[in-house]
Amino acid sequence: MPKSWIIKDLLKVSADYLKEKGIESPRLTAEVLLAHQLNIDRVNLYLNFDQPLIEKEITGYRSFIKRRVRHEPLQYITGHKEFWSLDFMVNPQVLIPRPESELLVELAVSLINIPAVFENLPPKVLDLGTGCGVLAISLAKEIPHARIWATDLSENALDLARRNAKKHGVPDRIEFLQGDLWEPLTNQGIIFDVILSNPPYVATDSYDALPPEVRDYEPRQALDGMRGGLHFIEKIINKGFDFLSPGGWIILEMAPDQTNRALELVEQSKGYGKKKKIKDHSHLDRVVMAQKA
Repeated sequence: MPKSWIIKDLLKVSADYLKEKGIESPRLTAEVLLAHQLNIDRVNLYLNFDQPLIEKEITGYRSFIKRRVRHEPLQYITGHKEFWSLDFMVNPQVLIPRPESELLVELAVSLINIPAVFENLPPKVLDLGTGCGVLAISLAKEIPHARIWATDLSENALDLARRNAKKHGVPDRIEFLQGDLWEPLTNQGIIFDVILSNPPYVATDSYDALPPEVRDYEPRQALDGMRGGLHFIEKIINKGFDFLSPGGWIILEMAPDQTNRALELVEQSKGYGKKKKIKDHSHLDRVVMAQKA
């Protein structure tokens, strides 16, 4: 081991070590963790390739590498995840936002921006099971005239969502409510124009087969959809139309193999008219949408 390290050499050794341990994208991981340790962006790593590092920096970086080798998600180590081109704080109390969930924002924005639909009244939007708040906050940034509610069973998740809302300048635009699914909205007399949700949809009997980064670190209550992964999807569909305005839409993310069953549940509920499934950017069925009749 050399007595001193420069950025270039430390990145090379770290990436090789991560690759040997079977960590995905080892070079990128090494760069992200070192940039985080030095509190700079990755571009500045390359601009300062020959910069020597002090022992404190090396020790901190080594601890990050050890955590990643134990399959702790990169986002929990850095405490950050980008979503909708915004930087969000994340921690082990919340699910790490996935890129495919941006489709929910896209679809909600496209509905709300239909000319003349909300010409006189601000649209009311509900993010059911908000986690760290990415859907609600992204919509608040994208649609300044919308009124937004966000619920979650976890008070810890809501605390983080509120911090993210403050970070992005929209704390007064979103009402955060704690409770299970529809519980915090019962008897409040609020009906919504758009309800969107990324509910737990992993089947319980598939849970142990998840990658260790997910299975061992992310909160199970945000992932486990019980039998067939459809427990929460079914509950949301069956009750959702009670909280929708006439012509309002519900937008649900799920696994590709769940979309046909979800459409059957929509049909059986009798509360909806139009329904469809939408493919994500990987061309996989990902979202089911239904409009209140």
